[in-house]
Amino acid sequence: MGGVDSTYAWIRLFVALVLGTVGSVGMWSYVVALPPVQADFGVLRADASLPYTLGMIGFAFGGVALGRLADRYGVVAPALLGTVLLAAGFFAAGYAPNIWVLSACYALAGVGTSGTFGPIVSDMSHWFKKRRGIAIGIASCGNYAAGAIWPPIIQYFIEGHGWRATHIGVGIFCLVTMVPLILMLRRPSPVEHVDLSGAAAARGSLGLKPNTLQALLAIAGIACCVAMAMPQVHIVAYCADLGYGPARGAEMLSVMLGLGLIARVASGSIADRIGGLGALMIGSALQAFALLLYLGFNGLTSLYVVSGLFGLFQGGIIPMYAVIVREYFPAQEAGMRVGVALMFALFGMALGGWMSGAIFDFTGSYRAAFANGFLWNLLNLAIIGWLLVRSRTWMSGRLAAA
Repeated sequence: MGGVDSTYAWIRLFVALVLGTVGSVGMWSYVVALPPVQADFGVLRADASLPYTLGMIGFAFGGVALGRLADRYGVVAPALLGTVLLAAGFFAAGYAPNIWVLSACYALAGVGTSGTFGPIVSDMSHWFKKRRGIAIGIASCGNYAAGAIWPPIIQYFIEGHGWRATHIGVGIFCLVTMVPLILMLRRPSPVEHVDLSGAAAARGSLGLKPNTLQALLAIAGIACCVAMAMPQVHIVAYCADLGYGPARGAEMLSVMLGLGLIARVASGSIADRIGGLGALMIGSALQAFALLLYLGFNGLTSLYVVSGLFGLFQGGIIPMYAVIVREYFPAQEAGMRVGVALMFALFGMALGGWMSGAIFDFTGSYRAAFANGFLWNLLNLAIIGWLLVRSRTWMSGRLAAA
């Protein structure tokens, strides 16, 4: 009952999903808080975007460090450490005297948030073999479920109690709820179930050195996430600038990320059939198409529709990097390798969030920022397309040699 693909594995997956939903508040709270923080501190949009950027950088580096910790000691240690850092970051943010201190608080919270994403995803990949893609997709859904659930809640409490009290309350809530969930994951992961005849051993690293393949995935992750960050980070501010109000932007973000949940599960199912590279290629191409739609439509109703499509198209992209890691790298390195892949993806989110704000400050609108995202998306498509072609050629060569 406690092995791979067992009933316990599915129960553990559900607990991981809830934990990730609570812990990923650190990724989405500032998207809603950005307008009142900017007004409170009286700074430019680019400066007001810095807490988000530092939060993503903290998430990125934290994912690697806590992923390595998970490889050595299991998922409980990094998750508990992450919870403490997340709660401390939010609590301190409520007392930040300026944008720079607030940015440091979000960097701390970002490290904490990483403890309930990368380590959780890599842990769940060990508990499934037949449905690993779906399991990874579901485990990563906590990240998007948080994006669908938290923004309206944060918006409600900011309107009623201010952004400072809201941050303090979120920190306390995370500490109280996350620790019991983490203690339910104490059973060690069955890494030893991986056999040498599995997919990773058969596929190798596409004839590339492992670190070369990791580097290509890193560049691809940066490119796709610079594109992804434009709507996700700035949709609330974009709606406010268009005169629709931040509340409509928060609703669009919830629609975007709510539909992204469907994409995460669907992409996992697709990956189980055609592999992570193929599923990633599909998601990246659809994301590029959605970015073009933002350039053509800015009415209130059309923005709801386009935001929904954007979420549905790009929601499954990030989990596919974890699937690819599990397909082409040893299971014993999963935590660290997944952490590195997510680190560079989050660098892309951080860069894209700041870059979009800077382009807005320079041009006075977001049109150039959407176009910038589309061009970065093309770079991602070029890299993943090349790896996909190489994977087909490599496997054909291996089969011919056999």
